[in-house]
Amino acid sequence: MIRVMHVADVRLEPDPLDPSQIVSGTPVTSVAELDEGRGIWEITPGVVTDVERDEIFVVLSGRATIETDDGQRVEVGPGDVCLLPEGAKTTWTVHETLRKVYQAH
Repeated sequence: MIRVMHVADVRLEPDPLDPSQIVSGTPVTSVAELDEGRGIWEITPGVVTDVERDEIFVVLSGRATIETDDGQRVEVGPGDVCLLPEGAKTTWTVHETLRKVYQAH
């Protein structure tokens, strides 16, 4: 079935972070699962850690710096496409509320 939706109209549901992931600030996450492993995700400013799944995402709005435990550092913002490898240990510093559309395995 083909589905079309306007991103700004998609309702996101709370997707609480594990408190152990929060490094600083009071970031809040929410998600709209569109299908298994596909959706729209949002995070408010703060610093969090994560262990990634094999994922591709496109930033729709906002800005963040993503650092890996091996020292790689990237800045992402609107229109950027990012590939995250399975198992990467990351630290996300979210500067402006970030919304992305993603597909993960």
